[in-house]
Amino acid sequence: MDSPSPDSPSSLSVDSVADGLKNQSLSERDNDELNHENKSKLSLEDLNWDHSFVRELPGDPRSDSIPRQVYHACYTKVLPSAEVENPKLVAWSDSVANLLDLDPKEFERPDFPLKFSGASPLAGSVPYAQCYGGHQFGTWAGQLGDGRAITLGEVLNSKLERWELQLKGAGKTPYSRFADGLAVLRSSIREFLCSEAMHFLGIPTTRALCLVTTGKFVTRDMFYDGNPKEEPGAIVCRVSPSFLRFGSYQLHASRGEEDLGIVRALADYAIRHHFPHIENMSRSESLSFSTGDDDHSVVDLTSNKYAAWTVEVAERTASLVARWQGVGFTHGVLNTDNMSILGLTIDYGPFGFLDAFDPSYTPNTTDLPGRRYCFANQPDIGLWNIAQFASTLMAAHLINDTEANYAMERYGTKFMDEYQAIMSQKLGLQKYNKQLVNKLLNNLAVDKVDYTNFFRSLSNIKADPGIPEDELLVPLKAVLLDIGKERKEAWAGWVQSYIQELVASGISDEERKASMDSVNPKYVLRNYLCQSAIDAAELGDFGEVRRLLKVMERPYDEQPGMEKYARLPPAWAYRPGVCMLSCSS
Repeated sequence: MDSPSPDSPSSLSVDSVADGLKNQSLSERDNDELNHENKSKLSLEDLNWDHSFVRELPGDPRSDSIPRQVYHACYTKVLPSAEVENPKLVAWSDSVANLLDLDPKEFERPDFPLKFSGASPLAGSVPYAQCYGGHQFGTWAGQLGDGRAITLGEVLNSKLERWELQLKGAGKTPYSRFADGLAVLRSSIREFLCSEAMHFLGIPTTRALCLVTTGKFVTRDMFYDGNPKEEPGAIVCRVSPSFLRFGSYQLHASRGEEDLGIVRALADYAIRHHFPHIENMSRSESLSFSTGDDDHSVVDLTSNKYAAWTVEVAERTASLVARWQGVGFTHGVLNTDNMSILGLTIDYGPFGFLDAFDPSYTPNTTDLPGRRYCFANQPDIGLWNIAQFASTLMAAHLINDTEANYAMERYGTKFMDEYQAIMSQKLGLQKYNKQLVNKLLNNLAVDKVDYTNFFRSLSNIKADPGIPEDELLVPLKAVLLDIGKERKEAWAGWVQSYIQELVASGISDEERKASMDSVNPKYVLRNYLCQSAIDAAELGDFGEVRRLLKVMERPYDEQPGMEKYARLPPAWAYRPGVCMLSCSS
């Protein structure tokens, strides 16, 4: 797998602002949230709303939902308008309710589905749709914006954490273009489940509070082939500290000098509310670094908060992509409007976990011609998107070209550091062995081995160089299927090299197995599992959605009785509409 590397590798590890500047970590936050008990649980009416985005940034003077170009504004106030008829609660996350200090008993309220379908206003909310642009498949697309997502506002919890609530599929906005602003049940189930599954895998992501059906049907042409059909409508309540994207900045920079002030205002807003450690930096921290260029340029992150911020956005993005690669996740639509400035996984359209390992895998039928967003390309695409983001901040005169180049260099260094650490942990090794990893990935690709199950099985190998050659592959028997003599020899050779590394590490088999099983999940949200839950839900049975959520909340545990959720995909899982989807939802 090719990955971006910096022009001049540096032994300096800023860890950005990770260790030097940052006092918090989005990715580690809330790992113990299920055990955390707030002093008091709130009703929906008692949520502590704040509306900093609307209060501090310029808005659209109009509040209608007529599709149009919206200028000089970061948002348009617009009310949810999806038609609703006897909405039903499909699934909910107690974990996310806990983040909001929301009493889980609120899910039992008869009017809960009405409030989270937008049919009944949520007290204290100030709904709006965000204005942004983006590069789609490498081409500038101009204004995009929230075409079917309506943010209700921000809730401050008892720890003063800021959480935005957003209804996806809630109706038309000025950014809907030719679409209806609605969402269907199948895509909504996928987004709800994957938001939560990714969180419990330890991967930074937006979250999902609940999923409701609207009771109305929505017409969709799933494959863009002229065969539309009616599908059940649904709405997901997404939750995130912020839904700001790279494209939130790009659009205003693209509109000329008069809107460059909005880019600065958005940057100041993000730093003030989501990167306060950068706002509070002092020169005593001395975060100055040589770029290694011929002119011996120096980047001083304490003298320009926007440069420090750009570096942290780059490093958070690099860390996120490294985690995707480690767990075998393919996003599918890495347009710049789908890139969070917080380094979160955002916008679950077509996505997929690697079943049969294939570096060129893409879950997106729209991406098939060039496979721009395939699994192996994600690190490079992350860097390309950071380059577009940095260019935007340069256009707004917030950073210079040296600072922009340094941020991209840090992306490359951070990605490699994180990826190598993750792969070492997955193999149970204390240091990275490039040759061993490259040979492993090649073997996995040649034999189309299931990525998740292989690494889970790997912890069963013993650090015993005396194992007879004909027994080397016994611990991997369940994952190395239908391979001939030549391939068995190739795998046996790799296992022998691996055992040598294990022996050298000096860690006991038991300790290593526990460590490996804590980073190699047994359960991931495979597309066929989503489809099984979707099929049942479309018939009115939401039980499988809820069971699947519970399994995905404990991906690293054995979970006796749930083994079927770790099985290889059945033959039907490879049909279009299951393993691959279009951007349509």
